[in-house]
Amino acid sequence: QVQLVESGGGLVQAGDSLNLSCEVSVRDFHTYAMGWFRQVPGKEREFVAAIKYFRADYANSVKGRFTISRDDAKNTAYLQMNSLKPEDTAVYYCACDPSFWAIQKTPTSWGQGTEVTVSS
Repeated sequence: QVQLVESGGGLVQAGDSLNLSCEVSVRDFHTYAMGWFRQVPGKEREFVAAIKYFRADYANSVKGRFTISRDDAKNTAYLQMNSLKPEDTAVYYCACDPSFWAIQKTPTSWGQGTEVTVSS
C-alpha cells in the first residue's frame, strides 16, 4: 500500500515562498509519477503540477512561479512555490500514480494534505 505524507505548509505573505515536501512509502519510487493538487473549500480539487523522470507539467495558473521536483534517493517529491498570491491559498495534496497521464486526472494514491495560506 502506498503512503504519502506532505509537509511544509503554513501562513505566508503575498510574494513569499514555500517549499512543500511529500515523502512516499513505495517500492521503486523512481518509476512512479508524482503530482500536486490543491483544493479550496467548496471547489473541486485542481491539478497543479506533475513529474515523471525528466518530464514535468504545470497548470497555467502556476507556470513560472511553481517548480515540481523529486529526489528518488529519498522517495520524496517537492513543490517549490515562489511569488505566492492570495489565490494560491488552499489545501495542497500530493499524489502518486504509475502513469504520467493518470497523475494529472485520477491518481491512485493521495496524501492527507497540507494547508497553505497566503495573506495579502
